[in-house]
Amino acid sequence: MDKKLILGYAMNRALTGFTAEDGQKLTHVNLAFGVLREGLLNMDGLPDITELPRIRSDNPHLGVVLSVGGWGAGGFSDMAMTAQGRKAFAESCARVADQYRLEGIDIDWEYPCVDAAGIDADPADKENFTLLLQALRDVLGKERIVSIAVGAGAYFCENTQMDQVAKICDYVQLMTYDIRSGFESEAGHHACLYTAQGDRLDGSAHSTVLDFAKHGVPKERMILGAAFYSRRWEGVPNINNGLHQPAKTTGMGGANYGDLVANYFNNPAFVRHWDEQAQAPWLFDGSTFISYDDPQSLRAKCDYIKRENLMGIMYWEHGCDPTRTLLTVLAEELGCSK
Repeated sequence: MDKKLILGYAMNRALTGFTAEDGQKLTHVNLAFGVLREGLLNMDGLPDITELPRIRSDNPHLGVVLSVGGWGAGGFSDMAMTAQGRKAFAESCARVADQYRLEGIDIDWEYPCVDAAGIDADPADKENFTLLLQALRDVLGKERIVSIAVGAGAYFCENTQMDQVAKICDYVQLMTYDIRSGFESEAGHHACLYTAQGDRLDGSAHSTVLDFAKHGVPKERMILGAAFYSRRWEGVPNINNGLHQPAKTTGMGGANYGDLVANYFNNPAFVRHWDEQAQAPWLFDGSTFISYDDPQSLRAKCDYIKRENLMGIMYWEHGCDPTRTLLTVLAEELGCSK
């Protein structure tokens, strides 16, 4: 079996706990996040990047990529509005890549043309997103990685030029989680592989793959997303075990997988359910609904990646599973386990 890519997003707090075994199971780690300050890359959010020499010593072949942006990180629209702005930003990325011997830069602009995160946005983002990535490629060259993280939904394709973007980027990381999120008051799956009957949102990893393929992204350049954290809904009626029921809250950030193992899986009040159509689990105690990824759902995603010839898988976020249960599953299923 061909080895697929396994990429783990790691926030600053996860770097000190990064182990030799982690480095052997991953092909790449995405450092989260660099941000923009006055149009240039700023690294103040990653003080523990000094851990990189130790992390690399455990696995010299591990690719280290800097992710720039994240939810609520602004400055992209204004920076990308001019050729000078794009070039200056790209050059600041190259300086950081040289300083820390990074394999590449990952752009996590959430999202072009959309100001939902309270950041700057403009209709011109659609073209400028492409131009920004081209400027980054021009400065970094062909040897370094240029990648992007994209929202799971047709809206991202509509607000970008993905057929052109795909020709610039080494791969496109599909954030196939938060499909149901803080904007949605119906309890349901936030990281499902398929759309189940009765799910009015019609969102899933599979539908996202189809959307991006239709807009010109080759499947072999797609990285599927997995969630190492949960989302929860409160005040859910005890009908259909809570699935697709109206909640009194929107999809709040839920427990990380490590917390689920420690405090929920052994709690008899919470019963695990499995949606065969969606290939996704959930927990329900009669009023609280928790959606998450687990070993069974990840194995289904890995089978899908191999069957559809996707490039690999990525997850958010490395520090969310101190048990390393989920990363071990990915390594075993996608051929990276030693």
